[in-house]
Amino acid sequence: MIAFQPTSPLETVLSPPLRFADRTYRMVPSETRALFSMAAREDVVSLAGGMPSPEALPAEALRAVLQEVLATEGPSVLQYGSAQGDPVLREQICEVMAAEGVTASPDEVLVTVGSQQALDLVTRVFVNPGDSVVTEGPTYVTALSTFAAHQARIVEVAMDRDGVIPQALADTFALLAGEGRPAKFYYTVPTFQNPTGRVLGADRRKEVLDICRRAGVLVVEDNPYGLLHFGEQPHRALCADAPEGVVYLGSFSKTLAPGLRVGWVRAPRTVTGKLVLAAESAMLSASGLTQRAVSRFLSTTSWQGHLGVARSLYRDRRDAMLAELAATMPDGVSWTVPDGGFFVWLTLPGELDTRAMMARAIGGGVAYVPGTGFHTRGGERNLRLSYSYPSVSQVREGVRRLSDVIRAEAGDGAVRLREAVAR
Repeated sequence: MIAFQPTSPLETVLSPPLRFADRTYRMVPSETRALFSMAAREDVVSLAGGMPSPEALPAEALRAVLQEVLATEGPSVLQYGSAQGDPVLREQICEVMAAEGVTASPDEVLVTVGSQQALDLVTRVFVNPGDSVVTEGPTYVTALSTFAAHQARIVEVAMDRDGVIPQALADTFALLAGEGRPAKFYYTVPTFQNPTGRVLGADRRKEVLDICRRAGVLVVEDNPYGLLHFGEQPHRALCADAPEGVVYLGSFSKTLAPGLRVGWVRAPRTVTGKLVLAAESAMLSASGLTQRAVSRFLSTTSWQGHLGVARSLYRDRRDAMLAELAATMPDGVSWTVPDGGFFVWLTLPGELDTRAMMARAIGGGVAYVPGTGFHTRGGERNLRLSYSYPSVSQVREGVRRLSDVIRAEAGDGAVRLREAVAR
């Protein structure tokens, strides 16, 4: 008699072969996310992750706001909500964008789970597998991951100190159109760009908008850092001058708190309607509790006062990083000088490879993000530093450690070169 061996439910579920969708093979881990864990190591100064300063997070104010919202609106905020988002918050978001010259209606706004979800929804609505998406090079690392996951063909356009090069952008659009694969949209972070900290100049903004209009290419403007400026006034958004040709992505993650996961997308109404449908299938609705908390914070707290405190914190840390770079970096190293946002972009001399240098850097007690993560190819000589999270003293110490690492790496490179010539 053969004994019956029952099959476990787990074996039954796992027994068929796993047939992943083709897109899953283009999903890659973010180099930035992989380095976030370094922020928790006491022996490593992390200049890697673009996280807000703990001192800029209004924890007590948000605690009071959350308690008040739950006490007065508990049953409603704990229910499902509209896929488009809280109507009062959408009105307030229009007021936030107005600081950058954007005139918008709440009907044009969709509240999302951070601006990252907004970018994913925009890509889902516009991009078929194989479609061309044009970006700055370098660009936001997780944007590249999003486009790759949707099986887009990513085409980079070179930048200089003033942002994307207009003629190179026009030439790229013409080349793609000639191939029969015109760009679905142009993705840009024009203000305090991630990773370079650069700003697209006012004259160049007009030129870029004109190039995109003539080419019939939609602009996707990602602007999480625009209100974190160190000058007197924020830069005018691209969306302010071309509302029908620009989809604007915004977020409270950098200006309020990333843990709330509240962002938004502003688009022409015909586009917003499609995005709402995509949002319904993705999440039903964003959190009513966090939306109402942000709305209550905006209406009961000095929003501009909070931003002023945050800008002062980040300006001091930016200044500390720039001063230490100037004092300690070896000859041949160059860097950007941002006037807002979170990041400084370094370029190393010679044949130094910042990805290969990471092991030595971690051993030397400092973390950064290699430049290769912000390109589809290239960036070996670049690295991104963030001054937003560490204290002023940590910023200075981290830059000193990095300078020692670069000097050691350059010295080893010289030795290897001499040895190669001798052979």
